[in-house]
Parts: sequence; structure tokens; C-alpha cells
Amino acid sequence: MKRSIQQYLKLLWQSVLFWSIAMAMYSIFRYYGIDEEEGFTVIREYSGIQGTLRALLGFGTIGALLGILYATIDFVFDKYVANRILLFYDVLCRTFLYFITSVIVFTIIMNIFSELYGINLDTQPGWWQHNKSFWATILYMVLVSFVFTFINIAKEKFGKGVFLKMLMGKYRTPQEEKRIFMFLDLKDSTTIAENLGHFKYSQFIQDCFYDLNEVVPKYDAEIYQYVGDEAVLSWSYKKGLANNNCVDLFFAFQQKKQRKSQYYMDKYGVVPEFKAGLHGGKLMVTEVGVIKKEIAYHGDVINTSARIQAQCNKHKVRFLISEKLLQDLKIKTHLTTEFLGSVLLKGKQEEVKIHTINKVG
Repeated sequence: MKRSIQQYLKLLWQSVLFWSIAMAMYSIFRYYGIDEEEGFTVIREYSGIQGTLRALLGFGTIGALLGILYATIDFVFDKYVANRILLFYDVLCRTFLYFITSVIVFTIIMNIFSELYGINLDTQPGWWQHNKSFWATILYMVLVSFVFTFINIAKEKFGKGVFLKMLMGKYRTPQEEKRIFMFLDLKDSTTIAENLGHFKYSQFIQDCFYDLNEVVPKYDAEIYQYVGDEAVLSWSYKKGLANNNCVDLFFAFQQKKQRKSQYYMDKYGVVPEFKAGLHGGKLMVTEVGVIKKEIAYHGDVINTSARIQAQCNKHKVRFLISEKLLQDLKIKTHLTTEFLGSVLLKGKQEEVKIHTINKVG
């Protein structure tokens, strides 16, 4: 519950900030200097700096209210609706609610400003149908909403903070960073795929990764890539260590699957189990590609993480971590660790000490 509230508040402030600025900018485009344009006659209430400030206040207030309501709609849909209906119907329903919300907010603010400043604004039922200024504003809102959506998609694609760095050209030349990587792989995937068939198996993986995506933001993780039935997660070293995010995410994902075990059994006849390998250190990050740009990580850290995960079957455990990373973590009392020995991983000349981590109870 606490995590959900934090997610909502984060979405809320971003939405309120964006729409307040967007609508305030619209008022400037629409009204600033309009009384100085040749051929225009402007009533006193809308002229001069005073009229511009009124418009700025009015549209800024509209933007703030729209930000609150839009964020609430998005939060509810993302949490309870998005995975239950087709994307087309999701977009259709959201657009309809956005429009109704916009009409209501504009009507309320226009009524308030009519009373405050004695401006005769038409707010009778259906006023918006033939109001050209309203439709011009809606067109502007549609255009800026594409910008907002683009920013969110880019953030989801490249990870928080990475998109801005790409815009600034930071990764055009390789940069050294210290990061943590987790390789998550579905256990017994071949057997499950044979039993379910390729179509139902694809749905099965889709459900698993949907559950993973609900957990990932709560632990400040980034999804680097999906490879078949495997997901690669990443953290900056500082964020991964904070509150044991890189470890607690795995157990939170396990709990999520356990809570939905009946759903998986009813639909697929099997409850998914994942195994994970965790390691961290310095590596290079750079922008690659021309037709399709991506952020790529190069270095021993990512290879070692994958090799550690591959040792899970051999040691019959679900979660392995390198000793080097474990030493930097502060393991909580609800977790226990066990040293499993030193292993010579494929492609490495030196042995790597590995541990398993389990949850108490």
C-alpha cells in the first residue's frame, strides 16, 4: 500500500508540474501582447499586463487541476485496467475520460473567474460544443500530451535519467559507470514450453513479465532487456545498494508470484519460478546503432552476472550473488546468506566466490 501511494504521488507531481507549465505557456501564447496586434480589438479585462496575469492564473489553475485528475485516471488504469483490456480500448476509455474531465474543469474555472472579475463567460450546458477557443485549446492539449507521452515512453525505454543524458550526448563516447546487474531466468522453461505450446507459453511469459514490471519501479531498478524467458535488470551502484534494493526486488517478485499462484495454476497449470544471478562493478556504457539507437553495456560485470545465474541449477538454489557485491550490502535480519564456494566461471581466469541468499520464514 505504501509503495502504491509513493507511485501515485510521483505520478501526481510530474503530471501537475507538466500541465501547469503547459497551460501557463498556452495563456502566454494566446494573450500576451494581443492588445498590441494591429486589427485586434481587445476588451479591457483581457488587455495589458493585468489581463495576461489573469489568463496566466486561470490557465495555470486549469493545468494544475487537469494534472491531478489525469494522474488519477492514469494511476487507476495502469494499476487495475491496463492488463485486462486491449490497448485500443484502454486508449479510447482514457481519452474519453480526459475529455470529460477537461470540459468539467474548464466549466468550473470559467464560472469562478466570471464571478471574480465580472467577465461574461458562457458556461451554460453544452457551451463547449460551439466554442472555437475551447477546441483550439483542446488541440493544443492534444499536441502537448504527445510530448508528455513521448517523454514517458523514452524514460521507460532507456531508464530514468538515461534519456536526458542521451539528449545531452553523454553516451556518444563510451563512459565508465559502476552498476549492478541481475539476470532473471525462468526455471524449467523448456519443459513448461513443451507442455503449454508456443501460444500459451508466450502468454505465460507475458504474465510473468507483467508481474515483474509492477515490482521493478518500487526498487528503483531499470529493465535493460528481455531475452526470451530471461530479463536483465540494472541499477546504478548507489541505488542498488540503497535499502538492499537489488536483493529485496527478487524476494518481492517471488511474493508477487506466490500471491498469484492460484491464477497461474488455473490458467497454466504451473506456478513460475525464477532463478537469479547478481553482481556489480565498473563497466562501459555507450550509445550504439543508427537506425535503432540503444544504450549498450560492455564489460566483465554483465558477463559475470550471467555466468553466476547459470550456476543456480548446479547448486540447486534460486538466488546467487558474488561475494564482492555481498560485502558492500547490509544484509537485513530477515535474510540469511550461505557461502557456496569459489567457482571458475566460463571465460574467466580467476575463480569467483559466490553466496546464496534466502529469506527467513
